[in-house]
Amino acid sequence: MNISVASVAMLLTFGCTGSRNNKDKSSAEVFSVKNMDLNVKPGNDFFEYVNGTWNKNHPIPQDKSQYDAFEELTEKNRNNILDIFKEVSGKESASADAVSRKIGNLYNSGLDTIKIEQLNLKPLEDFFSRVDNMKTIADVQDVASYLQQFGVNPFFAVFASPDQKNSSMMIANTWQTGIGLPDRDYYFKKDDASRKIREAYIVHLTKMFELLNDKPEIASANARKIFSIETQFADSSFTNVDNQDPQKTYNKFTVSQLETLAPDFNWRQFLKNIGYPDIPEFNIRQPSFIRGLDKLMKSVSVDDWKTFLRWEIINTYAAYLNDKFEKQYFDFYHTTLSGEKVMLPRWKRILDVTSNSLGEAVGQLYVRKYFPPEAKEKMLILTDNLKKSLKNRIENLTWMGPETKNEALAKLEKINIKIGYPDKWRDYSGLEIKEDEYLGNILRSNKFEFSYNMNKVGKPVDRTEWGMTPQTINAYYDPSKNEIVFPAAILQPPFFNRNADDAINYGAIGMVIGHEMTHGFDNTGRQFDKDGNLRDWWTEKDAQEFKAHTSLLVDQFNKYEVLDSLFINGKLTLGENIADLGGLTVAYYAYQASLTGKMPPEKIDGFSGNQRFFLSFAQIWRGTLRDEYLRTLVSTNEHSPAKYRVNGTVFNMPEFYAAFPEISPDNKLFVPVEKRPVIW
Repeated sequence: MNISVASVAMLLTFGCTGSRNNKDKSSAEVFSVKNMDLNVKPGNDFFEYVNGTWNKNHPIPQDKSQYDAFEELTEKNRNNILDIFKEVSGKESASADAVSRKIGNLYNSGLDTIKIEQLNLKPLEDFFSRVDNMKTIADVQDVASYLQQFGVNPFFAVFASPDQKNSSMMIANTWQTGIGLPDRDYYFKKDDASRKIREAYIVHLTKMFELLNDKPEIASANARKIFSIETQFADSSFTNVDNQDPQKTYNKFTVSQLETLAPDFNWRQFLKNIGYPDIPEFNIRQPSFIRGLDKLMKSVSVDDWKTFLRWEIINTYAAYLNDKFEKQYFDFYHTTLSGEKVMLPRWKRILDVTSNSLGEAVGQLYVRKYFPPEAKEKMLILTDNLKKSLKNRIENLTWMGPETKNEALAKLEKINIKIGYPDKWRDYSGLEIKEDEYLGNILRSNKFEFSYNMNKVGKPVDRTEWGMTPQTINAYYDPSKNEIVFPAAILQPPFFNRNADDAINYGAIGMVIGHEMTHGFDNTGRQFDKDGNLRDWWTEKDAQEFKAHTSLLVDQFNKYEVLDSLFINGKLTLGENIADLGGLTVAYYAYQASLTGKMPPEKIDGFSGNQRFFLSFAQIWRGTLRDEYLRTLVSTNEHSPAKYRVNGTVFNMPEFYAAFPEISPDNKLFVPVEKRPVIW
């Protein structure tokens, strides 16, 4: 449950006329009035009021779908990581440790475009040969399961995660796949934009088959076959709202029960093929999808499955192949769906791949060079203060009864907090990385990750493990572990600034902390108890009260029209919207508590501490998005676009109106008291 707008990526200074106090020019400047658009009334659009000039002065680069504070830090972060890579990838690094050599070898192999062009499809020949030799449906299933070990998931993904009703143990899971468009609804929406995307997708499919040396008429026919099969997969898939429901996605099956659910899929042979024959049970996240797959095993011919598996292979690995494949992949997934005009420079693309594939190996070097210990110390203080603030909020809720409060407080008390980096680092000694085999390295890395994950099935949960690398600019809450995690890279301006006044830090990183804590009590997180088990600990009355309050938030966001006839999905974004509102509220009261016994803070740039708190919150979401990416984001992502995260949150808070008394019912975004949800 990330706090960034996009799926997941250095100290930066911001020019401003005010610093920690107006006389101390030695402190880093932390907020710039020059970034604001003071011609906009705060009550009409607080997001533009705070960020309008910055947005105008920072047009989206040609190689990006958006530009915001996250992208700004990502670019700075890339340069920091590049410095590390230069140290481990040069000739002088020959005597470096084995892990550093692997980083250097993977990075250098990705830059060797001559070798990549020479090899062309050769690293995938084994995959294609297996597909060509298929003669029966049993062969289809065997080849699909073989490919699964290398990151190709034609029918479903299989992975280990904590058992949601026995959170101390790991269980095998399946997750629906089988489609190439971003979401199932893309196959069925009747609006013009969706129709044009489907048409562009079929063109893309055709071109990819032509790159596989199919004749134009065969490539076109193959594209239609793929689209037909994917539409059937989409029809049996859960919606993105259903996928957020932990009750609907918890369906434990023994292997024998799976043979009844989907008798035409050989589950025991599948387990042998992937190397885990003794797995006794699965959590089938979407049973309807597995039933749909079973039907397709009877209705789709072996020849059509050959076409489908060829597509799955090439779609998985196109971005790592030669220039023609990479450009065609980019043309659809990055230009059509996200609006990017040109690819990132190659060094950035390969750097990102290396940082992901050898995540904690890179993270260990990153932390050593860029993460100051005092940042962790200050974060521990902040998280403790946020925890106290949320405790106080829960204790004083008027809509929740004492029985549920006691459970909520016990859960809050037990939240584990991880800051910076893991206490123990992953071992990459079993991963072979060669100097001159980029795609081969990716294949081996995917196989290594598959085995690393699946080896956990049936074993106790490792609560020391992290789900993000230290160099990731993000944060998350894990309901099954009841923990919040803040990687090192997010602990820098504008999110966290050691030189900032308290208002700025509480409005930024304080909100991030509060946001992640509140995820433990959003519409999904609230269904897990203090030990991370999926258990209903709410009285019926309190659960109904919660739903009544959150329904106001659903209705509010459903009304936000981001493009012509494109509205935010209030149900899809509910968890993040709850976390934004709860997180900012908790952070505000933690800031107020920090002022106890102190002189009121001086105004800076004419703004009070309370005003700077809200200005700081809005500042971290500055930025703009291309329309293509905005459409994809709203259709698929559980986060609302940044503008609506800001405006949709602050105008629900009475504390915001008190800080900016000039806002009145005449302003565009004023929300009447009776329509403001009070949740946490």
